Order: sequence, then structure tokens, then C-alpha cells
Amino acid sequence: MAAEATSRSARSGTGWQGLVLPLLLPSWLVIGIFMLVPVALMAVYSFLTKDFRGGIVWQFSLDAYDQFFVERGLFGDEPPLPNWTYITIFWRSIWQAGLATLLCLIIGFPTAWFIATRNPRHRALWVFLITVPYWVNLLIRTVSMRFLLRDHGPFNEMLMAIGLIDSPLRIINTDLAVQIGLFYSYLPFMVLPIYAAVERYNFALSEAARDLYAGPWTVLREIVLPTVKPGIVAGCILVFVPSLGAFLAPDLLGGARTYMIGSLIDEQFRGSAGNWPFGSAVAMILLTMVLAVLLWQVRVATREKR
Repeated sequence: MAAEATSRSARSGTGWQGLVLPLLLPSWLVIGIFMLVPVALMAVYSFLTKDFRGGIVWQFSLDAYDQFFVERGLFGDEPPLPNWTYITIFWRSIWQAGLATLLCLIIGFPTAWFIATRNPRHRALWVFLITVPYWVNLLIRTVSMRFLLRDHGPFNEMLMAIGLIDSPLRIINTDLAVQIGLFYSYLPFMVLPIYAAVERYNFALSEAARDLYAGPWTVLREIVLPTVKPGIVAGCILVFVPSLGAFLAPDLLGGARTYMIGSLIDEQFRGSAGNWPFGSAVAMILLTMVLAVLLWQVRVATREKR
């Protein structure tokens, strides 16, 4: 009887897999066509040669990567030196994305906790209020933010009206403006994963800890944060990755001093530079860095489960 049950279970499992695999085929096709193929083309283009009229020449070359990391002078006859221009742009993108992630976490965690602890009948309304501004296109929202932060915009006018400042603050074309744009653009990506994690949290654990004379900070550090850590990690990744490659906020709210890696890539394909191999190489360097961060997180998570 046991053998028959095992055999029947194995057959049913095989039948279920046979049903699921065809259903997954459309998803695999979409992923392959719209993600893997473009990434593969980008990788190929990064090893080609730039045409002096724009576009590419189908000739293998490492010039695009060499241009990013090494500076050889205008005519290529000077000793090679680190190309600090592009390295600085990359570093600026990293710390801007990291700071945006930190700010979103500082604001997003209390917001998610507040929503998750409301009456279940009202939680959907709070989530709706968090997400409804983001139904508007990102470009429109970024342009609106520029209007709000300009020298004689509503923000400066309000500060002068209440007497906090005597003259308008210079916010546009600064790192602060870019940071505000990134924070505003990706805050829901932090709130929603943390909210989902907090909603599943067993608040009886906090009550038990307080009964054992644990203080609020001890409960937060030793019980709450380890329990909702998956939501925090997911939120940080969802904010850091798009912030790292963002170009609308740097272009519309920043200036030449706030140039980020996304703006550099965009300029190579749509701007006057027209250097597709170099733009592809920069995109592949950015993609490699993002994949390294994700693989590191997967390794850490796997190690913690053991």
C-alpha cells in the first residue's frame, strides 16, 4: 500500500510539473526577449568599435572599457592614468543611491509600521494614499519637483513668508535637489516591502519581551528588526538599484556637478556623444556592480539560513 501511494504521489507530481512547465513558457519568452536579448546585445556592443559618424563598427575592441578606466591624453600619446572623471561620476552615483536608500529607510520603516498597526479596515486606504501620487509618470513628477524647488517656487516662497529665510535658497542644480528627487521617486519601494513584512509580524513577541522587562530599543533591535529584516533588505535593494542608474533626477534637478552614471549612459545613446560602445560598456559595468550586490545578498541570506 505504501509503495502504491508513493508511486501514485510521484506520478501526480510528474503530471503537475508537466502542467506547470507549459504555463511558464510565456514568462520565459518575455524574459528572454525583453531582458536577456537586450542585455546580450549591450554586452556585444561594448566590445565593438565606435564609428566616427556615430553608431558602431563590427570590429572587436576593448577601447570602450579602456576609455572608462584609463586616460591617455587627447591624442593617446601620454602615459596612462586612472580616468578620475568617470570614476568620480560612478562614485557619486553610489553614494547618492546609498544616501537615498538610507533616507527612504529612515522614513519608510516608521511609515510602514504605522500603516501595519492601523485597523485592518483602514490599511488599504493608507496604502492607497502612499501609492496614488506614483500613478503619475515619473517625468511629470520630476518636472513638478523642479517647479517646487526653484528659486522663486512655492517652497522658497513659503519659507520666506514665515520668516525662516530672507532670500531664496539655491536648491536646484545641487546634490540636495538630486537627493530629494531620488527620495521622492523611490520611497514607496521601501514602504511596501517593509509593510508586508510588518503585517506578518507576531506582535505577541513584543508583548512577551516587555513582560520580561526589555526596553523599547531592545525589543526593536533584538526582536522586531531581525523578524522584518527580509522586508528591509528587499526595500533597500528596490531603492538602491534604480537610484544607482537614475538619470531623470540628475538631469532635471541637478547640473554638471551632479552628473550620475545614468546620465552618462543616456548621453552616449541619445546625446551628442553618440558613442554606443562606450555607453554599452558603462551599462555593463553598472550591471556587473548591481549583480555583485545581489549575489552578495543572496550569499549572506543563504548563510544565515544554515
